[in-house]
Amino acid sequence: MSDETIRLATIGRILRRRRRFLAVLAVVGALAGFGISVLFPPRYTASASVLLPGQWDDRGLLTQAEIATSSVVVDRTAAALGGKGVGGGELRDRVSAKVADGNIIKVSGTADTPERAQRLSDQLARQFVSFAARIAGDTSDPDAATGPEALRKKVEQTTRRIADLANAADPGRTVESVQARTELEKLRTALLEAMKKLDQADPAARKAGMVVMGPAARPTGEAPPTRMQLIVGGALLSFLLAVIGHLAAARGDRRLCTEAEIATALGSALLGTVDVPGERPADRPKGHGPRDRIRRLLGVDTPWDIPAPRTSGDEAGRRMRYRRVCDRLRDRLPAPRRLLVVVPDGDEIAHRAAEQLVAEAESGPLLRVVGVSVDQPMVPDRDTESGALVVLSAVGWTAEELAGIAGACADAGHEVVGIVVARTVRARPARSADRPADDAPSELAVRGHARGGSV
Repeated sequence: MSDETIRLATIGRILRRRRRFLAVLAVVGALAGFGISVLFPPRYTASASVLLPGQWDDRGLLTQAEIATSSVVVDRTAAALGGKGVGGGELRDRVSAKVADGNIIKVSGTADTPERAQRLSDQLARQFVSFAARIAGDTSDPDAATGPEALRKKVEQTTRRIADLANAADPGRTVESVQARTELEKLRTALLEAMKKLDQADPAARKAGMVVMGPAARPTGEAPPTRMQLIVGGALLSFLLAVIGHLAAARGDRRLCTEAEIATALGSALLGTVDVPGERPADRPKGHGPRDRIRRLLGVDTPWDIPAPRTSGDEAGRRMRYRRVCDRLRDRLPAPRRLLVVVPDGDEIAHRAAEQLVAEAESGPLLRVVGVSVDQPMVPDRDTESGALVVLSAVGWTAEELAGIAGACADAGHEVVGIVVARTVRARPARSADRPADDAPSELAVRGHARGGSV
């Protein structure tokens, strides 16, 4: 199909001509969303904030967020809650932690009730602070025991030794003793300042100061996706999929839409295009089965991509088109003969055009209308008729179907002398009485001894 399928006008045509079908699909999608919301009960999410005092870089904050949702913290939270059937593996998918502004880590817990969600987030925050403090102050490692704590003890012993040496020195009797006491005091002061700086830089001192900034607020609404979101999402998804499906089907449609393509598929010349006033009952298929009634109810019994009918002229203008087709048919016939008017079964527009064509050619050759099945085309054998005139509407036929009709005419010994394409138009009001219409039928140069009829 052409690029017209991606235009906004095409989407508007789908919405206009398939509105009932799209509405039904949207309702079905909404019901599916409601069913999903029933299968999955509503969830509530509560959040608690933990403040990390001191200076932290982005990497350190992300590390603490990972610790907050680690298996150790989650298992401790599950044990503290003591709920029956609640384990760390189940809670791991229901807790989360993220870094907020201002050295704050926000931990969240999701549960089936607001109370449980609030209790889960509060307990998770407490277990996170407790575990972080344990990491910061853990001295169970022998190597860690000989680290900062051992250094503090050595400094304390050194300062006491310095004080003892200072007291043992000759107090102020000689210049050398005064200088020694001064140097020892400076050394002790430097050691004390170094230990003070070490305490300030110790991670244990920073991490031990984590605090929970109050209890988590009890959630007042469901966590997304809510039931309403599922219902609306199901309706929108069904609607969009239906529109995309229509566009994809139109893109892959192999039906012929132009008169030139139809003439090429049938292997004959186009004699003209005639107008048929649109009548809603005639435009629709006349099936009466349950499937046909459902299709009519949903509005899918007619193609949506048929162009909107144009407004035609008056009755005289429409009959003028039929007379011109008769004139062209007269020019193509070398001698008077009878013709079959071949019309595909189910093409009501083409049937009406063929009947009007027979009426306009009543002074010409004998025309007999025959319906041909598109699936298994069969044309009467050549008897009194020696030629076929194919009349069909412009939309709805593939090249293979039309080639089958042409082949059936050839098998029956009929030459396709021409093609007439019928199109649906909107009829204008009839002319006023002071403007007489030209109702005189045209005469074909090829004369016959019988009048046209239809069966």
